[in-house]
Amino acid sequence: MTVLVAARVVTGDGGVTAAPAWVAVEHGRIAAIGTGAPPAGDGPAVDLGDALLAPGFCDLQVNGTGTVDFATATVAEVVDALDALAAAGCTGCLPTLVSAPLDAYHAACARLAAARDARPGLVLGVHLEGPFLGGAPGAHPVEHLRPADPAWLDALCDRHPGLVRLVTLAPEADPGLEATRRLRARGVVVALGHTRASYEEAVAAADAGATMVTHVFNGMGPLHHRAPGVAGAALDDRRLVPTVVGDLVHVHPAVVRLVATARPDAVVVSDAVAATGPPGADAARLADGTLAGSLVTIDRCVRNLAAAGVAAGQAVRMATGNAARALGAADRGRVAPGCRADLVALDPVTLAVRACWSGGAPLAT
Repeated sequence: MTVLVAARVVTGDGGVTAAPAWVAVEHGRIAAIGTGAPPAGDGPAVDLGDALLAPGFCDLQVNGTGTVDFATATVAEVVDALDALAAAGCTGCLPTLVSAPLDAYHAACARLAAARDARPGLVLGVHLEGPFLGGAPGAHPVEHLRPADPAWLDALCDRHPGLVRLVTLAPEADPGLEATRRLRARGVVVALGHTRASYEEAVAAADAGATMVTHVFNGMGPLHHRAPGVAGAALDDRRLVPTVVGDLVHVHPAVVRLVATARPDAVVVSDAVAATGPPGADAARLADGTLAGSLVTIDRCVRNLAAAGVAAGQAVRMATGNAARALGAADRGRVAPGCRADLVALDPVTLAVRACWSGGAPLAT
């Protein structure tokens, strides 16, 4: 048994322990947590000084990082990118595939399944963001958008068992909400996004089994006091958990604070893409200025939220417990007995990652 000692533990479910605190890890899982004098382990306790010990971050929407695009990269390139993300505190993610021709997804999913096999703790599954999108395509190529095809989704899920964990689709692209119902019956999380759907249509989608809204305020109609739309549903309907891009470019800091206040269960995502912006940019854009994703990692998003005025504990929770809960990953995102020992040691002031563990194994940072 290994014992990690820190100033405090941020549990990921809203709690912060008294100081000092410790976490005992055994066989890749959290065996116990506590405060005061730590128990004896198999060797000397690992003293993390004044660090905050928190769950590893989960990023539910990451299209790529550095020069690696998860849709086209080789398995080796994806694994290297996953290792880089993990070293920065992202101990679980959903590689995200954007809108493309239907015949492109099987090969991409096969590569990502192989990467999951190589790094089973890091890949939680795949997020399909499209091509079943609607009237707010954003950077998605409109020529690839199409109505939802439940039979194709069934075939993809059958061909890659357990891989597809989250699908973003637009209600207007899912007539009768059949795809939403069938995905939900499979245990796949359905998010609403890239849509001009009304508030009432969003509520109907929630009735059919949708449980999330992808990057709230981006890729959807605006919030209006007489027509709240999907953004309004994300803030009002507790069944629809919103994600928010944490680069402070996609969403103004004031609106980030509003989302965090209205929805304490909101999830922060990076929406990161392979680098296509100028040096130092935090977001990528198309030639016409349309936002095409962020250029920051999830640890940076957490720090951005804190800098925007979100309480540090909540900023961490939005990338840990909230994300895991929205995905239905019960053993992730929390520092609690029985949970997977994915942990990060954070600077108590800046929230910068000092050290990281995946399944109890220390990672180079």
